[in-house]
Amino acid sequence: MGTVKKDILIGFLVALFATFGGIFFYIEYFSKYSFEETLQMISDGNLYGKVLSIAAIPNLFVFFIFLKKNQDNKAKGVVLATILIAFTTLILKFF
Repeated sequence: MGTVKKDILIGFLVALFATFGGIFFYIEYFSKYSFEETLQMISDGNLYGKVLSIAAIPNLFVFFIFLKKNQDNKAKGVVLATILIAFTTLILKFF
């Protein structure tokens, strides 16, 4: 695997990790209910897309960190992951 593909993959994985970290942070610190209750409320209200779009905000910070460090290929991976998350959010909105 070339270094370009490896860097894009690293950026992609970091962005996914940041998104899941954003979901955890949002549920743990901004919800007044327990973690399990909040997950149940998200499931009952079919709010996956909304929570996922809020949780993708940390990708913005990761993207700019990679750009500041001149790691453009990793930033491309973040963009790819963010597009995937946006597409997933779009699908969840209609289904």
